[in-house]
Amino acid sequence: MTQDGMPEQFDVIVTPARELRGELRAQPSKNYTTRYLLAAALAEGETRVVGVATSEDAAAMLRCLRDWGAGVDLVGEDAVIRGFGVRPRPGVTLNPGNAGAVARFLMGVSALTTRTTFVTDYPDSLGRRPQGDLLGALERLGAQVSSDGGRLPITISGPVRGGPLEVSAERSSQYASALMFLAPLLPQGLDLHLTGDIKSHAPLRQTLDTLSAFGIRWTATEDLRRVTVPGAQAYRPGRVLVPGDYPGSAAILAAAALLPGEVRLSNLREDDLQGEKEAVNVLREMGADIAREGDTLTVRGGRPLRAVRRDGDSFTDAVQALTAAAAFARGQTTWENVATLRLKECDRISDTRAELERLGLRASETDSSLSVEGLDSEERGAEALGRGARLPGGVRVSGHGDHRMIMLLTLLGLRAAAPLTVSGAHHIRKSYPQFFRHLESLGAKFEYVALPDERP
Repeated sequence: MTQDGMPEQFDVIVTPARELRGELRAQPSKNYTTRYLLAAALAEGETRVVGVATSEDAAAMLRCLRDWGAGVDLVGEDAVIRGFGVRPRPGVTLNPGNAGAVARFLMGVSALTTRTTFVTDYPDSLGRRPQGDLLGALERLGAQVSSDGGRLPITISGPVRGGPLEVSAERSSQYASALMFLAPLLPQGLDLHLTGDIKSHAPLRQTLDTLSAFGIRWTATEDLRRVTVPGAQAYRPGRVLVPGDYPGSAAILAAAALLPGEVRLSNLREDDLQGEKEAVNVLREMGADIAREGDTLTVRGGRPLRAVRRDGDSFTDAVQALTAAAAFARGQTTWENVATLRLKECDRISDTRAELERLGLRASETDSSLSVEGLDSEERGAEALGRGARLPGGVRVSGHGDHRMIMLLTLLGLRAAAPLTVSGAHHIRKSYPQFFRHLESLGAKFEYVALPDERP
């Protein structure tokens, strides 16, 4: 058993719920936690990161920073980091697990070292994700790089020079973020030109916000095509507070909208830069009753929902949770411009379509979109809509080793007519370890079935 009282590896049996009711404090942001921890390590001196996420991604970043020579102390819910500045330990092998953003951020900074090697024990997930755009940019800066066709294992050696640099943002914004973390520590800095169809502007703004929090100066065009970070700067140690997590909270908000009851979710800043904040507006557009008071959102659930057609690029990490709401809406919901979902822990377009169809839903896809026909699409009387359509349930579905897929399938199970089994549900710990416990505190019921102690 782990500290959360769950087996190390488990399937979860989701019991259909009648209502959700109660109050929660949103977990700390995974995206800000990893960024703050890295920036703290790049500062010489001691930084207290207040309220860090307890996700596997955060643990992967802390583990790699320790291996690189940073001092790391966990004090209650905070992390105290004693940074290595511009001198990460050379000749180190780092294993970021299955944390793609962590791996890429560290690859950028590894240009400060000699012979940093990146490996993973998730060869069929992170091991298959492309890194070539970032590696090519580092080589153009003068780094020596060896890889398996642009994939892990990867070894990087500096030193590198600064100056003008093009990097593609077509596949992921994480390549540009990685270079932004490196830029102020180079003598000449970097004048970044982001090429291609830029994906996920919001994470780029979170990276720039992090640089500002640690005293780094930068300028950028409004469209983020050009980002200039002067060189010979130093990250400033101090104290930073991690905001609440919108991607994970999108799943709680969608669950609360799908079922009768009232749920209050605090610690979600209205002026937050996380793109998944838009999930609140999407749910409202679908007909959900969501009110905001300061940093607290109140959802009065059980209202009939209607389909939407949205460009999902700015809130990709909320698309799975919002797909659960779409499954019970009237009409066909389509998420457009979400091709990057194919490059996550699983193919979140094709694999989602397959699992929805396994549950009896109608879904379709293109190269860059996902559509789902809601259960309330057929003509129904007001009384039927009020009761809320339910999936048949009673089947086993695959979580595909993907935390966002597990959230989606769990929400569908809460609105099923019979229990739904989600395989490999322990992978929820990648971003939201308390997901099931938080839902239980609102009235949901789950059964945890332990699996053999081996990686699926």
